[in-house]
Amino acid sequence: MLRTHTCGELRAGDTKKTVTLCGWVHRRRDHGGLIFLDVRDHYGFTQVVINPEIKNIFAIAEQVRPEWVLKVDGTVRKRLEGAERQDNPTGEIEVVASRIEILSESKTPPFEIDQEKDVNEELRLKYRFLDLRRPKMQKIMHDRDALITHVRTYMHGLNFTEVQTPILANSSPEGARDYLVPSRIHPGTFYALPQAPQQFKQLLMVAGLDRYFQIAPCFRDEDPRADRHPGEFYQLDLEMSFVEQDDVFHVIEPLMIELTEKFSDKKVMQKPFLRITWHDSLNTYGSDKPDMRYKLHLQDVTELVKDCGFSVFSDAVKKKGVVKALCIPKGADFSRGEIDALTEVAKTYGAKGLAYILVKDALQSPIVKFLGEDLAKNIVKELNAKTGDAIFFAADAWQKACIVLGQVRIAVAKKQQLTDSSIAAWCWVTDYPMYEWSESEQRIDFSHNPFSMPQGGMEALMKKDPLEILAYQYDIVCNGFELSSGAIRNHRPDIMYKAFEIAGYSKDEVDAKFGGMIRAFEYGAPPHGGCAPGLDRLMMVLWECESIRDIYAFPKNGKAQDAMMNAPSVVSAKQLKELHIKLVD
Repeated sequence: MLRTHTCGELRAGDTKKTVTLCGWVHRRRDHGGLIFLDVRDHYGFTQVVINPEIKNIFAIAEQVRPEWVLKVDGTVRKRLEGAERQDNPTGEIEVVASRIEILSESKTPPFEIDQEKDVNEELRLKYRFLDLRRPKMQKIMHDRDALITHVRTYMHGLNFTEVQTPILANSSPEGARDYLVPSRIHPGTFYALPQAPQQFKQLLMVAGLDRYFQIAPCFRDEDPRADRHPGEFYQLDLEMSFVEQDDVFHVIEPLMIELTEKFSDKKVMQKPFLRITWHDSLNTYGSDKPDMRYKLHLQDVTELVKDCGFSVFSDAVKKKGVVKALCIPKGADFSRGEIDALTEVAKTYGAKGLAYILVKDALQSPIVKFLGEDLAKNIVKELNAKTGDAIFFAADAWQKACIVLGQVRIAVAKKQQLTDSSIAAWCWVTDYPMYEWSESEQRIDFSHNPFSMPQGGMEALMKKDPLEILAYQYDIVCNGFELSSGAIRNHRPDIMYKAFEIAGYSKDEVDAKFGGMIRAFEYGAPPHGGCAPGLDRLMMVLWECESIRDIYAFPKNGKAQDAMMNAPSVVSAKQLKELHIKLVD
């Protein structure tokens, strides 16, 4: 080794030791007689002192600049009383240099490494190798490794076997676009990078593995956003045989508690985690990934307003819709501009507007004259609204009205700073609909995972309205973020064919897309289920990162590009010809 110690290792007990350190110059301070260098590596910082008496060393120290890489020989001594740094583990000592070797020089960095200043993200990502030198990013990489190590230890402790599944696989409907990889050997055909190891993990259960997991790379061609990394992401993928829903919960819930308490400063709000159905979650919070750190419950006023003079409300009820209301404490102080901003949020999610009542000494609202004073006061009383509160309304089909007010709820909570960052509010959302109506395609489609077992099995598929069938499908949510999706799987070929038939797939199409799994199920498949917590999003939530991109060593930017490596990039005509691909304008 070039060094005897790391830059975060030396303590007062090492005084008088002769040591060799290697690292980057974090800071250089010239005190007009003495030069101090803070030398940094992955493990920390050590202050190095260069005396002017040793002229050849002092001359070198005068040259060095931030981010130069040095090898320093010297002797450890205690710092003078009063000069200690309590914020640094090595702050009681310093190293008096006897020799300095410049291992490499550095250009002036495009941003400061030694200070945690806000830096333009595009610049950070272009020079990610520099950004990763910053202490904050070093800690994230270290903590990420420790968290994943903990997950592996936990899973092995429960007798799970880690198995790596293929990266080059077949295309399957997982809810997003596939990344396709052309085959050179089989012209005109394509592999797909797996959106999840869904079929493979079920096949492992058929193969008798019993308990499988992996830290699985997954690939989805989705538009970037703050909690979604474009391209690849990692999840704890797991599957278990001969289990029911509660068995999966009993594996995952203690792990999430451990990760929260060991790797963050957050306090778990409720143990065991609250369980709420998909319907109740939408009905109460306006979301299937509810943030339960604050109340702000949606309430139903349909019966109160069904025959009112405000046509927006009464017409919605006549069309078998609902009128939902959201009471905001102290919301009467919102300005016209703030109400307009909330209205824009509602419109983004399909509303035509956002009706409201401000509860002041006299009710203030454009809709009171249509409702009538008495009905307006009854609404205020029904919602237990107090003077100074505001009430917002959404009138539409049930799900749409809930989602609109749910988004207003989130915007209000952000505005009023209702989210407590010291709390982790975990919950399970269960009983998802098996199917939904696709407006764009005007047909019934799967609402979630197509491989979930329908509640009621074949009988439900044969006799019930498809839009009323529930699935053994569940999500785990924390602070308004979906962190895992899972299900008890459909393990019977007859039920699978029927489930896909309802969604418009013929038997031949099912065989073509999922023939491997169908064949496997024909040879005896155990009941099985699992889930797949997203580790990147989990870390983002636990560590309060503004963007999920901070969790990755080498992320894509908001345009799904690698600014450092210039990907995606143009390839040569020769490569395209080998793959039998022709580009068209």
